[in-house]
Amino acid sequence: MTEVYCSTGALTFKDGNFILDGKPLRIFSGTMHYFRVVPAYWRDRFRKMRACGLNTVETYVPWNLHEEYPGEFNYSGILDVREFIRQAGEEGLFVIFRPGPYICAEWDWGGMPSWLLKDPDIKVRSNYPPYVEAVRRFYNDLIPRITDLQRSNGGPIIAVQVENEFGSYSTEVDHLHTIREILLNNGIKELLLTSENIFGLQRAPFYKYALPTANFPSMEDGSKLFRMIREWSPEFPLMVMEFWPGWFDHWGQPHKGLDIPAFEACLSGVLDAGGSFNMYMFHGGTNFGFMAGANYFEGSHYKPDVTSYDYDAPLSEAGDITPKYMRAREIILEKGLKPQGIMSLPEIPPNLPKKAYGKIAVSQYLDFRTVLSLMTPITSTEPALMENLDYHQGYGQCFGYILYQAEIQAGTELSFTDIPKDRAQVFVNGEEKAVLDWLSTDKKINIGQVSDGSSLEILVENHGRVNYIEYGSNRLNEERKGICGSVKLDEKEIKQWRIFPLDFKSKFLDSLHRCSNWKSPVEGVRGPLVAKTTLHVDSSPCDTFLDMKGWNKGIVILNNFNLGRYWKVGPTRTMYIPAPLLKQGQNEILIFEQHGSCGTVSFIDAPLLGEKVVTKEVDSACYPTESV
Repeated sequence: MTEVYCSTGALTFKDGNFILDGKPLRIFSGTMHYFRVVPAYWRDRFRKMRACGLNTVETYVPWNLHEEYPGEFNYSGILDVREFIRQAGEEGLFVIFRPGPYICAEWDWGGMPSWLLKDPDIKVRSNYPPYVEAVRRFYNDLIPRITDLQRSNGGPIIAVQVENEFGSYSTEVDHLHTIREILLNNGIKELLLTSENIFGLQRAPFYKYALPTANFPSMEDGSKLFRMIREWSPEFPLMVMEFWPGWFDHWGQPHKGLDIPAFEACLSGVLDAGGSFNMYMFHGGTNFGFMAGANYFEGSHYKPDVTSYDYDAPLSEAGDITPKYMRAREIILEKGLKPQGIMSLPEIPPNLPKKAYGKIAVSQYLDFRTVLSLMTPITSTEPALMENLDYHQGYGQCFGYILYQAEIQAGTELSFTDIPKDRAQVFVNGEEKAVLDWLSTDKKINIGQVSDGSSLEILVENHGRVNYIEYGSNRLNEERKGICGSVKLDEKEIKQWRIFPLDFKSKFLDSLHRCSNWKSPVEGVRGPLVAKTTLHVDSSPCDTFLDMKGWNKGIVILNNFNLGRYWKVGPTRTMYIPAPLLKQGQNEILIFEQHGSCGTVSFIDAPLLGEKVVTKEVDSACYPTESV
């Protein structure tokens, strides 16, 4: 018999079954990311998982938030992964821990920190020594924080994943050995696993060192993957690590979903095959701040993800019960639990209350000149990329916007070496002349005849680094943002730039609060600008949804918390605000609007979305279908 992996942790397997505490276990799991859900709501979501028949929760770990800059670690608030795992255990759930370091997840650069891109030769997801050194430092800090929460030590963690969908990216199996070794050296004792889709499983076989699990949207793919796994060893239990019950949305495209008949066919198929599953996502949550990622495939174009990560999942973005949840509960009970003698499930917790706080006026604003006057620019001969900016001890800017400002001489045609990444607004003497983005093909702009001493400003938005690419592509190593190369006016290169990093972090927000130059009224004023208003909450706050109708594009900051992006192109039309982000009394709202402003915002009690395109399979443009 071929040598295969054998677990020495609390969770083992034999004869195609998981074994825990000497008894067979079928894993019925759902994904929820602690970093996409406010901590006050973790228990509510766990209890709804239990009421649906799940016994396990799975989560990724976002390296780029836990170590935003080298050696600066953060595990507080929404990043308290240890508390998330501890609470899951208290609520009767096991935990599958997937620490990356690459996580995909429709998350900026797949969770990897942007400071790695300062190295011009970086080769992520490989044994490139500086990358391995960075991973080792992160794991040396992260893993010891959770080792006592492993099942072998009395905690809820029953399995740990090695990397993520690695065969979809590379065949450098030695890198999987490196990640495994770092995990083991830091005290991981539980079952190790990998997860691969239909075309990655064969490229990077690792079944001698970790349990192979499958990612698929339907049993058409699933049966092939299960067959491959069983051919490696009949001892291996069958598990789909990512069963996709829905899908995610891109800006400017229809709202996506997976219809319930297709969903129930796949879930039933897995259970009928005797398999275990993890629904990715069971509860999607929200891409708060600037953390939404993007997709890119050859022959297509860059596709940035929206702020909502609703995913058409069984639990909505706001944690509400959906028809898909109810159908999942019925199937899991009938096909998964009753055969084990479990005849009923806990009562379903009620949905949390929502409230429409109504329409409020937005009466004050700061013009862009005033905003920039609050900052100290970085001077540079060339227009430096975000990641190469002399900022934060030289490690660059991670997220947000970056403004390039220069004095120019007389001319008419502005040209770029490359289209700025990802979206650039070009201003001359404060007047917007053009917008360039991922759909632009012309690198030249006619700005009209301008005179000597004119002011050129280019506001570039980092719309999210690509988190998933096709096998063989080098794009992950090239996800730098801003202006790459030179900017010329009538073929003469522009030199001497003043660069403003607009990351909307606390230091920058504090300068806005201290400013006394707020103006009014706001309505009709052209952006970019920062607008301000206040929501008064009389009693205990409830969940609500911010309707940005009438606004164009930008971000919203609530009580110093970055809710994320809005954009009139859709498909999302509202922004989810969980009640714990509000407080009784006055709540300050800052709006960074890039184009045109409106005099009001509205708070409503339900989300508004573009028309959903419900499909019988996941978006083929985001899930290539190579054969195996």
